[in-house]
Amino acid sequence: MDDTKIVELFWQRDQSAIAQSDQKYGRYCYAIAYGILDNREDSEECVSDTWHKAWNAIPPERPKRLQAFLGRITRNLALDRYGYYTAQKRNAHLETAMDEYWQCVPNGEMPLDDEVALKEVINGFLASLDKRSRVIFLRRYYYVCPVKEIAGAMGLTESYVSVSLHRTRNKFKEYLQKEGICV
Repeated sequence: MDDTKIVELFWQRDQSAIAQSDQKYGRYCYAIAYGILDNREDSEECVSDTWHKAWNAIPPERPKRLQAFLGRITRNLALDRYGYYTAQKRNAHLETAMDEYWQCVPNGEMPLDDEVALKEVINGFLASLDKRSRVIFLRRYYYVCPVKEIAGAMGLTESYVSVSLHRTRNKFKEYLQKEGICV
């Protein structure tokens, strides 16, 4: 079933929208949650919570890209759960990825006053990258994949991926400064 029909089912409050979403995007959402939580049960629960959040968000929202919409919900739920579980301990894999990402931002600050403008700037940056760099960057900082996993999936060396990430982070920092996003 295509996304517009699934969204329409949500709007009609038809519970089959959840089953259709799970069938089409369940594994995708699970992969996002598992990349952050590294735990099967917690990841499955995040996916289940994703359907509940989507049910409550549609309507009033009518997402244009259902996959991205559901992925964002899953990612936010997984990050919230990660924060709750690790309040007293650290997950080196996730902490390293987030530390790398925030090094792009001077003083570790990024104003979020205008969320739409920020999304446009980030999308503009991603569009400026070549496909390989964009995929590596998104896999590392959106899907929180380890460098080793990215390298294996893309048929690259870990060294290549690390250097690519370093260069892309520097470009991202420059891009944010040029766009006036960083304080």
